[in-house]
Amino acid sequence: MEYRRLGRTGLKVSPLCMGCWRMGGDQTDEATSLQILQASLDAGINFIDTADVYTGGHSERIVAKVIEGRRSEVVLATKFRWRSAKGPNGEGASRKHILEACEASLRRLGTDYVDLYQIHGWDGGTPIEETMEALGDLVRSGKVRYIGCSNFSALQICRALWAADRAGTAKFVSVQPHYNLLERGAENELLPFCHEMGLGCINYSPLAGGLLTGKYRRGEEVPAGTRAAREERMRRRLDDRTYDRLERLEAYAREHGHTPTHLALAYLLAQPFVSSPIIGATSVAQLQESLGAVEWKMTAEEAARVREIAG
Repeated sequence: MEYRRLGRTGLKVSPLCMGCWRMGGDQTDEATSLQILQASLDAGINFIDTADVYTGGHSERIVAKVIEGRRSEVVLATKFRWRSAKGPNGEGASRKHILEACEASLRRLGTDYVDLYQIHGWDGGTPIEETMEALGDLVRSGKVRYIGCSNFSALQICRALWAADRAGTAKFVSVQPHYNLLERGAENELLPFCHEMGLGCINYSPLAGGLLTGKYRRGEEVPAGTRAAREERMRRRLDDRTYDRLERLEAYAREHGHTPTHLALAYLLAQPFVSSPIIGATSVAQLQESLGAVEWKMTAEEAARVREIAG
């Protein structure tokens, strides 16, 4: 597996990051989660992303079991921002919440440091200067190696970088946006800006919640157990326009000897601003399918054609 630098840092991460959003929850129990994470590490994935709110903190506890004895092999990322404790200060990006949330994550993860600590979303009620200075203190203390952000706009990132620069403290090295072949709005401003500023992209939902895997077929029942079977919002997306796009993309993938999943991930990996898309899996088989995407070294010309087909 060829490793990539995270943005302009010297940190090397696998081309796919293992996301732990549902690990330990109703869809992926602890035993299955442990199998998936172990298989990920064995396959060469060294980048794991979780958050303090994922499955009520259980996700971080599961990750702790897998990295025990292998901590130095893993680039471990977690996040804070949303409510993780009681009281008025149990959420947000204040100094108090950041320091307490970090300590709580370290306990659940069974480690004394996090490689990448990310703010999970903008907090308009806290001065960004306070947030960046608190994060900088964590970096200086050694409890955090790098910092990043998720669900920030280009303007919000710019404000954060400016605040950190003025304070002479640590700056964001990565951004975690919602980005995939069907939802490419981030390509207009956010990702070019981050690329210019040297921030690596570790985008989530690279398969559009499963829409880009080829499992949904026009005129057929929605497969049981899928997100569309559980969520009305996902079913509403399965209209004729979406099916037209999915069918064109699948045809292109098959012409090149690959699956729709490979196409969706290979397109992202061909973008200069993407460091490591965050994949999810509910089984080892799904993980193996995603891993096949790294074999497709999509050219710029192929990526442009895929973008055109996707509409």
